[in-house]
Amino acid sequence: MNTEKVQIFDTTLRDGEQVPGCKLNANQKLVIAQRLDDLGVDIIEAGFPISSPGDFKSVEEISKIVKNAVVCGLTRSVQKDIDVAAEALKNAVRPRIHTGIGTSDSHIIHKFNTTREKIIERGVAAVKHAKSYVEDVEFYAEDAGRTDNEYLAQVCEAMIKAGATVLNIPDTTGYCLPEEYGAKIKYLKENVTGIHKAVISCHCHNDLGLATANSIAGVINGARQIECTINGIGERAGNTSLEEVVMIMRQHPNLNLDTGINSKLLYSTSQMVSDSMGMPVQPNKAIVGANAFAHSSGIHQDGVIKNRETYEIIDPYEVGVTESAIVLTARSGRAALAYRAKNIGFELTKDQLDVVYQEFLRYADVRKEVLDEDIPKIIEACNI
Repeated sequence: MNTEKVQIFDTTLRDGEQVPGCKLNANQKLVIAQRLDDLGVDIIEAGFPISSPGDFKSVEEISKIVKNAVVCGLTRSVQKDIDVAAEALKNAVRPRIHTGIGTSDSHIIHKFNTTREKIIERGVAAVKHAKSYVEDVEFYAEDAGRTDNEYLAQVCEAMIKAGATVLNIPDTTGYCLPEEYGAKIKYLKENVTGIHKAVISCHCHNDLGLATANSIAGVINGARQIECTINGIGERAGNTSLEEVVMIMRQHPNLNLDTGINSKLLYSTSQMVSDSMGMPVQPNKAIVGANAFAHSSGIHQDGVIKNRETYEIIDPYEVGVTESAIVLTARSGRAALAYRAKNIGFELTKDQLDVVYQEFLRYADVRKEVLDEDIPKIIEACNI
């Protein structure tokens, strides 16, 4: 089967920047936008133009420098929002307006104090108004995860008729289970008239730690765009992690899905965003965490030294990491100690290694980690 492309919609500069304390200045946004374009993302959501003069300016300036990706601005289903977004995007080579409204009963009743019918009317009016400015219009059905599927299908059908080219189905609160979210996408594919005219997009939040799983369930069931952020940053517990979904699809060729992402830039991009936002990446973070390719257990170390694939399903080089890390701790075995010693110029015989290893264990028991500079001291203490 031919591999189908899943578009990557990066919202690091919009949803990702909503993390408290992670505000970026204008120059930082431009640098990250340029890197995202180099990374190969298909769409860059550059901001929410009406939210502040600074956000408007950022979207405007990003629109000028991005050459390959679509540049997208977020709006509510409000005419003024859309007017301002269109102005901010006027210099974009490939502009997109992303407009929408809440569709769950919770939003309709408590947030808007209106009816289902009025919500559809407001959404249609917004899509039509956005369409008067740009050809590429994405509609988001906020809280689609908790929206009744039959009504959601009616919303989607109306937005396609109004001219929407992309339908964003957000699990705004991160509530859905993967099976439920996948079934929702499948239902829309099978029950929305004209669905072939629009791309279905997954925008999943991580409140229950299921954002990545839900997004993958979505594309397996027919969605062809994933909305995500570098390092999975975003509101509350974060968004779908870009690096995770990209590498899941790449590591599972049987899905027949892939992206245009240059994976060798993932690690450096992760570090760039982390440094710019002052938000450290947790060491055990999949793909880009400091420990993602680190091994401290003796059993694992012995296997990796003999053949990397015994304990690593991804070649670290593929995501821009130079090599796997063999970390020496009290749980390390002889193979790891011999490997690290050889790397700094000490070729130990089996008998020598037996002696040095006992001294190493005494040394390691009182330290979290044994470093390269510690190894000569250990060997010297053994009078070898």
